Amino acid sequence: MVAIERRAAVLGSPIAHSLSPQLHNAAYEALGLDEWTYDRFEIDEAALPGFLSGLGPEWAGLSLTMPLKRAVIALLDEITDAAASVEAVNTVVFRADGRKVGDNTDIPGLVAALRERGVERVDSAAVLGAGATASSALAALARICTGEVVAYVRSEQRAEEMRGWGERLGVCVRTADWADAVRAFDAPLVISTTPKGGTDHLVSDVPGQVGTLFDVVYDPWPTPLAAAWQERGGPVLSGLDLLVHQAVFQFEQFTGDTRPVLDVMREAGLKALS
Repeated sequence: MVAIERRAAVLGSPIAHSLSPQLHNAAYEALGLDEWTYDRFEIDEAALPGFLSGLGPEWAGLSLTMPLKRAVIALLDEITDAAASVEAVNTVVFRADGRKVGDNTDIPGLVAALRERGVERVDSAAVLGAGATASSALAALARICTGEVVAYVRSEQRAEEMRGWGERLGVCVRTADWADAVRAFDAPLVISTTPKGGTDHLVSDVPGQVGTLFDVVYDPWPTPLAAAWQERGGPVLSGLDLLVHQAVFQFEQFTGDTRPVLDVMREAGLKALS
């Protein structure tokens, strides 16, 4: 009996840097899912509708990165509450009845990564930056933070956006000027959502006693901030932690297989980065 081909892929622009194919294909191989393949496609917003309409019944799901996380919403039949809460879809699942359903696995991925390191509840937190990842960080903090979140941003427009996300997500968000970002280091949990290099100037101000740092960069690793944090004995999570945890949720939704693949995916990610 010939196995029926099943396909998934990651879409975005640029996409050559994505580690998702290594993670998912490693999981397929480890679990003997020989009929499954996972690819990457350079797709921008203009090309997305045509790509989606051309997919056949062998397709199970898609991972989406920038700039497609919001553009895809209008092309879907349904999105989950998690995706709606941040107006961003990073996962599309093709149901047996033909419906295209959008989800956001970054949010539970952040929560799961923190839980793995023993961070299940904090009474306050700080977020560095105010981009797309920052809204997912706030959504994750809505699940684990019982008190105030201070977001350090570069403009009043960004401050308004973060306060708006806080109201929408049920998080008490106070905004502060980026010039005062070193004050973030007093929080028990700091989530840095800036691109690589964005926090390098803060390294000399990392205090002797620190809480937990979640730096969403994974290449190059460690970032100067993460290295300084580790020198002071603080727990540090990287963008790879987020990537593998959210990928596990995607893998389960695409395949329906709930066997553990976290360690396999992490090993594949570390190998690719080395």
